[in-house]
Amino acid sequence: MLLQLKDLSCQRDDRVLFEPVNLTVAPGDCVELLGPNGAGKSTLLRTLAGLHGQYTGAFWCDNFLFQGHRVALDELLTPIENLRWFGAINGHQFTHEQMREVLAKVDMLAMALTPCQKLSQGQQRRVSMARWLLDSAKLWLLDEPYTSLDKSGQQLLNTLLAAHCDAGGVVLAATHNPLTVGHPRALQIRPHRPGEDA
Repeated sequence: MLLQLKDLSCQRDDRVLFEPVNLTVAPGDCVELLGPNGAGKSTLLRTLAGLHGQYTGAFWCDNFLFQGHRVALDELLTPIENLRWFGAINGHQFTHEQMREVLAKVDMLAMALTPCQKLSQGQQRRVSMARWLLDSAKLWLLDEPYTSLDKSGQQLLNTLLAAHCDAGGVVLAATHNPLTVGHPRALQIRPHRPGEDA
C-alpha cells in the first residue's frame, strides 16, 4: 500500500484546518486535492511527507517523492550538478547519460551546464521535473505543480503524470489547474468551522 488516509485532519498552532479525510489509492490512481485557499492542502501534503507533525487520525505513506512550492534547486549549480547532488543525498550515482536523458525529456538539455540562477522560473520547474524521472518513488506528492509553467510546460507535465500513472505509479496533487490525466479522482478538503468537533 502506497497511501492511505484514515480520518486524517491537520492542525496548525492548535487550530484545526480541515475536516477529517479518508482515502485509499490503487496503482495508477491520479488524485486531485481540492479545496479553497487556506484550507490546508499544502499542510496535508507536508504531513504525508513527514514535514508537519500536528495531526489527528492516521496515514500510511510509502515510497514517495515530495515536490513543494519551491523547486529545491541550488541556484549556483547547473541542472546536471543539481541532479548529481540529488542522487548523492539519496544514495544514487547517476551516469552522465542518465542525467542528459531526463533533461532532454523535459526540454532542458541545452541548458544542462547553465547555472540555475540564470534560468527562468519555468525552466527551473522543468529541471525539478527531471529529478522526478530519476527517482524510483511510486507515489508523487505534488503541491501546485503547474506553477510557473507555460502552455508547453503544462502539456509536458500532463504527459509525465500520465506516463507515471500508466506505469502503476500514483499522483496526489494540490492544484488550481485541473489535472488532465485520464479520469482523476478528487479528494475534497473541507475547512473546519470553529465550534465543530475536530
